[in-house]
Amino acid sequence: MKNKVTKAIFPVAGLGTRFLPATKSIPKEILTLVDKPLIQYAIDEARAAGIREFIFVTSRGKGALEDYFDSAPQLEESLRKKNKKDLLDILRKTTMPSGAIAYIRQRDPLGLGHAVWCARRLIADEPFAVILTDDVIAAEKPCLQQMVEAYEEVGGNMVAAMEVPPEKASAYGLIKAGEEANRIIEVKGMVEKPKLEDAPSNIAVIGRYILTPKILENLDDKAVGAGGEIQLTDAIAREINESDNVTAYRFEGKRFDCGSKSGFLEATVSFALERPDLRDDFLSFLENNIMSPKAAQ
Repeated sequence: MKNKVTKAIFPVAGLGTRFLPATKSIPKEILTLVDKPLIQYAIDEARAAGIREFIFVTSRGKGALEDYFDSAPQLEESLRKKNKKDLLDILRKTTMPSGAIAYIRQRDPLGLGHAVWCARRLIADEPFAVILTDDVIAAEKPCLQQMVEAYEEVGGNMVAAMEVPPEKASAYGLIKAGEEANRIIEVKGMVEKPKLEDAPSNIAVIGRYILTPKILENLDDKAVGAGGEIQLTDAIAREINESDNVTAYRFEGKRFDCGSKSGFLEATVSFALERPDLRDDFLSFLENNIMSPKAAQ
């Protein structure tokens, strides 16, 4: 019987320099798509997948991220007095129970693999998920929930995967794919950001993982990989070679790269158009200010 996945690591120690000057004082993970921060999308996805313990790997200057999940007694009381029940319900979803979140400091920015390794003592001998908040995935069934259901069939280590344009593939971790059935792909190899001519495929690893504790052991040697960082991809690739227990899951949904400004804007527009309370006015704005001038040309 496979252990259930109830713990998730959120590597949130990055400085978010692509979004300066906003991130001078606000953690990138607090930036909002419409009216919900990136971190809330990640937490909601984790909850839907059955995650009960949330481990944040943070760094200096992330206090606002920690405060976000705390209670806000004065604000709650004000909303109660004004009988704003809808807003109270929204606010309650942002509050985490005592002990549900643990915070670990990553003192030195040594890469994603190092960030995950920093949480090793809280993982112990259980399988765990990793969620990268930059990757926001809009899906009818949340991506991690899809993966957990697939993991219950195959176990081992599992990464989320999608095809990317071949000319952009070298910006990702890529897999060498074997057979595929029911969206589960055998992984025969994995490499982080290879040169274009060395890419094993255009199937990229996206920021959702379900991993075994053995991955943390593989990270113990702190081997430096692509970009001079300790890469999580390298620790997973070692399991392919030694245990042949890595699969990729071709998830259903649309992924937005919210680590880039263009991806963040694309996500904002897409999520706004899905909102019944915003769609009509926002679509009218787009038609009048963007689509019409293009048609006129």
